[in-house]
Parts: sequence; structure tokens; C-alpha cells
Amino acid sequence: MTVFEALHKLGGVLVYGIPEFRLPKEKIVAREIDTLKALGVKFETDVVVGRTITIDSLMDEEGYDAVFIGSGAGLPRFMGIEGENLNGVVSANEFLTRANLMRAYDEEYDTPIYVGKRVAVVGGGNVAMDAVRTAKRLGADATIIYRRSETELPARQEEVHHAKEEGIEFRMLTNPTRVLGDDKGWVRGLSCVEMELGEPDESGRRSPVVKQGSDFDVECDVVIMALGTSPNPLLKQTTAGLETTRRGCIVADESGATTREGVFAGGDAVTGAATVILAMGAGRRAAKAIDEYVKSKK
Repeated sequence: MTVFEALHKLGGVLVYGIPEFRLPKEKIVAREIDTLKALGVKFETDVVVGRTITIDSLMDEEGYDAVFIGSGAGLPRFMGIEGENLNGVVSANEFLTRANLMRAYDEEYDTPIYVGKRVAVVGGGNVAMDAVRTAKRLGADATIIYRRSETELPARQEEVHHAKEEGIEFRMLTNPTRVLGDDKGWVRGLSCVEMELGEPDESGRRSPVVKQGSDFDVECDVVIMALGTSPNPLLKQTTAGLETTRRGCIVADESGATTREGVFAGGDAVTGAATVILAMGAGRRAAKAIDEYVKSKK
């Protein structure tokens, strides 16, 4: 069994996405990886499946009987507003990867990450809380900007509680309309509008509606977009017969079997952005199904 990892370090989102203060990498993640190595699992890093190799080449040329796709949902979303291409606007994925994988939290490391004095994190999920708490630890005044009220915050309550304890400012019922830049192309602020809640949308949460004439500006040096993610389309584009949903998620049954024989999938690549524990459960179910599939072929 071989695991192919796109980055130079093993662990996936556990390593590059979740901050050290929430998940100690050496104490937990590294220990789990060492256990797998002791069981005989091989690991290859710096391999982007779909570019370096393909699923077809793994099965047709390298002799693998089955493939499991656990590539997650790492394609960030942006708002599509004016100024998002300014220097200082980053996705939460990029910000957290630089901070976690390149150890920006450790003073002994010279990590290429720009925080500035004031950071605005747009979004209200767990990733937004991770980003804003990381920015705070890197020395910035950090603020959450969220278009609904605190009641509708999708982040876990304990994450919101910890953020408030650490001095994070929350600007609720606020939505950015434009990123403001200086004459050198760097972020200097956000133009925002106040929101009010209307009728519930499809998710059951009340839809935010713009409060007319409520425009105002927020000063900041960095804007972190934490608006959710979707699966990277690379595997779909390079694997014939692999069906995906309209949102780009791989179609798979309860056992993880996809529309391509011998190819299984699970986690965020199937469900869209979710939790580590759900991905672990999907991996276990798929492992059982793959074992049965390989035995039946032999």
C-alpha cells in the first residue's frame, strides 16, 4: 500500500490546515504516521496525482488493483468583489498553510508570511476561527467579519468562545463590497455594508439583506477570505469515467465506490468541506470495501 502526498510533508490538512495550538503535530499526527509506517505503508511526497502521475497510470502501468481518493476540498472560494487581486488578500488555505507548514508560529523560523497590523477575516466557520486566532498569535489586531448574526455562526461554539477570550473582535451583520488599495497595490481597508436578517434560506438560516445607506469602511492591512472550499477539479479532468456532482464533489456510494471501477473516494472530496472525524469514518468504510473488492478480483 502506498500513499501519495502532493506536498513535501505528510499529514494533509491535519498538518497544514489546523493550527498547532489546536492540534500538536509531533505529539499526535507524527505518531499516527509512524504507526502506519510500522505497519508497512509506504509514503511518497511531492506527487500531484493528475499531474505527476494519473489514476490511469497507477492502475494500468504500475499494477495497483484499487485507488482511494482522499484529496479533500482545497480549492478556496472568493467573493468576486473589486480589489480581491490586491496584495494582502489571501485565502484562509494559503494563510494557514504558510503559518502551519512553514512554522510561522515558531520564532526560530523565517517564514514568508505577511500579517501587517490589522487583519480582517471574512467568514464565520471553523477555518475562519483558525485563521483569525493564528493572525492574533502572529501579532495582528484580528477581526471576524460575518454577514449574519452570531446565532447563525457555523463555527463550533467553543471555537467562538476561545476567539473572544483571546481578544478577537467580531463584526456581525457586516458584508464586504470592495477591497480598498493604496497607490502601491496593497490592501488598506474594506468597504462594507450593514446587513439585516430576512427570511430563512435553503439551509434554514435567515438570509442577510443589505441595509440601504449603511456603507462604511474598515481599516486593515490583510484580508483573509474564509468562505469555504470545494474539491480541486484536477482528478475529474484527468480521470475518464469519474463522475462528480455540480459542486465538483466525487460521486461515491456508502462504501466509497465511485463510478470508475476500482476507484474509491471519501472525505471532503466526496462530501465537500466537513470534519476530520467524518473523513476518518469514510476511510474506514472504504478500506473494508477495497479489501473485499481486491479479494474478489483475485
